[in-house]
Amino acid sequence: MIHLLAIIPAFAATALLLAVVPGQGVAMILRQSLLGGREAAFFSVFGNSTGLVIWGTMSAVGLSAVFAKSHFAFSLLKYAGVAFLTGLAIQTLLQLRNEYGKFNLTDKAKTQKFSAYRLGLFTNLTNVKAAVFAVAFIPQFVPKEYSLGWGIVLLSCVQATVSFSWYSVLILAVDKSAVILQRPKVRKTLTAISAAGIIVLAVGLLLTSPR
Repeated sequence: MIHLLAIIPAFAATALLLAVVPGQGVAMILRQSLLGGREAAFFSVFGNSTGLVIWGTMSAVGLSAVFAKSHFAFSLLKYAGVAFLTGLAIQTLLQLRNEYGKFNLTDKAKTQKFSAYRLGLFTNLTNVKAAVFAVAFIPQFVPKEYSLGWGIVLLSCVQATVSFSWYSVLILAVDKSAVILQRPKVRKTLTAISAAGIIVLAVGLLLTSPR
C-alpha cells in the first residue's frame, strides 16, 4: 500500500495534464458554465467524474486478469490506444478550419440538476481519451506487488478527484473570462492546444512498457 501511495503524486500530475488539455469535457463544461450557470456546470462536472470512476472500474474488472497473463494483450491495447489518440488529434486539427475550432459554445445547455449530471456522465463515457487513459495508462502506474484491479480503482478515484478540482477552478474562472471565451480566435487556440495535448498523450502511451 505504501508503494502505491508513493506514486500518487506522479499519477495525479498525469491526470491533471489529461484534464487540462482542452477537449470534449472542457467544451461541455464551458458551455454549461456560460449558458447554464455555475450550479448546472458543477453537476455536469460531478457526472464527468463519475464517468472516470466507471471507466476505471471497467478497466479493473477487464484488465486485471488479462494483463497478468499476456504482454501481447497489453501491446495490442497500447497500439490501439495510440492509433485512437493520433486519429483524434488529426480530427481536432482539421476542426481548425471552423471559425471557432471544435468549441461550439452555442448549443443548448442543460440546467436541470439531473440533466446536467447526465450530460457530464454521458460526455465522459463517450470520450475516447478517457477510455484510453483508463485501460492503457492507469495500469502502468500500479506497482507490480500491488493488486492491479484494486490499484486501478483507487487511481481512477484519484483521477476523478483531480478532474473535479480542475474543472471546478475552470467554472469559477469562467465568470471573469466569459467575454474572452466567446472570441473565435480564443476557441481556435484551445482547439490547437487540445490537438497538441492529445499528441503528447499518444507519445507517452507509445513509450510505456508492459507492467
